[in-house]
Amino acid sequence: MVRSPLLLEDVDPQCAEALALLRQAAIEARQLYHEYFTSDSPFPTNSPTPPRGLYLVARLDGVPVGMGSHRPLDLVTTEVRRMFVTSTARRLGVGTAILTALEQHATSVGFVRLVLETGNRQLPAMQLYARYGFSPIEPFGPYIGDATSRCYAKLITKGGSWASRCAYVSCASTTERANSTSRWVSE
Repeated sequence: MVRSPLLLEDVDPQCAEALALLRQAAIEARQLYHEYFTSDSPFPTNSPTPPRGLYLVARLDGVPVGMGSHRPLDLVTTEVRRMFVTSTARRLGVGTAILTALEQHATSVGFVRLVLETGNRQLPAMQLYARYGFSPIEPFGPYIGDATSRCYAKLITKGGSWASRCAYVSCASTTERANSTSRWVSE
């Protein structure tokens, strides 16, 4: 069976698909870090996408299989957040495609540095970030003092590897986001 291409779509982080993926990610995190949660711990939610930010949902055969976003920290640095790929779509290049799209978008809106945080028990994620060119850094912001946090950074430039990995289908500018959808197809 031939799979359809991976579709990456800029979505409202509060839409049903984004929140369903976030809940799946939270359930996995609770299993990995069970000692930090109680049965009545609230599930995370998403804030609206800020200017210059991006929230992507990845689809294979029309089914949501992953997500990722970036949120500005300052004029030159943006934080990669909400990286998650469902268990059925892991090892298919979905995480790399999401990172590539996030990097391309961040570069296009003027960022020069990506930072991110992941948990110390998420070895596949740490390996992905290292393969993608991220380097370990000291914890930043809310992660300072969190023994489970592992933080990474990557300097980015225009003209990276985006063109060789994804075909741009259509993209709304940040100001047009409310009325349009951005989509990329991974080749």
